[in-house]
Amino acid sequence: MPATPTPSVVTTRALLLDMDGTLVNSDAVVERVWRGWAVRHGFDPDETLKVVHGRQGHATMALLLPDRPMAENHAENRELLDQETADVDGVVPITGAPAFMAAIAALPHALVTSADEALAQARMGAAGLPMPGTRVTAERVGVSKPDPEGFLKGAAELGFAPADCVAFEDSEAGITAARAAGMRVVGVGPRAAAFGPDVHVQDLTEIRVETADDGSIRLHVRA
Repeated sequence: MPATPTPSVVTTRALLLDMDGTLVNSDAVVERVWRGWAVRHGFDPDETLKVVHGRQGHATMALLLPDRPMAENHAENRELLDQETADVDGVVPITGAPAFMAAIAALPHALVTSADEALAQARMGAAGLPMPGTRVTAERVGVSKPDPEGFLKGAAELGFAPADCVAFEDSEAGITAARAAGMRVVGVGPRAAAFGPDVHVQDLTEIRVETADDGSIRLHVRA
């Protein structure tokens, strides 16, 4: 897909933030846990990792094991969540995330993640990042990304229309979900570039946050 032209400024009213791959680099843990899962189930680990990012675990399992009862997927997903929550070795902030989170602390923003509350707390804590007061975690939605439910719920809880929000995402599932919710998307990191976000940055050092006199948020993007 051709690169999307990058505007120098994106103006919005609220920010909806994915966690893994966007604020927190948890790839080391994800790879350890899901490579093990793939081997146990006879899948190629590299191919499995291509569909893991951005989805809840049970949704990944349903995609790869379409004939297995969902009750089994949910049960095994709980086991994997326990493993991931206990394993924070190698979990670090995405470059620029601490300064970015400090810059938006007083602005309308929410976390919208496929992690559950315990996993989100563990990873944000391990990365040394503040947990947003408004957050939509796995327990609070009925359907995983790429369904837009989480982003729609996050916008509603902040009190803004989806069109007045910008989502920060790194994965195909997340970008698809945000677009389906009617939001513009800032793609963060190497994975995001392939999925046509409105704006793409390598990391969060390429975003400067400014508040306008009318209360709107201006995201200055380093071209």
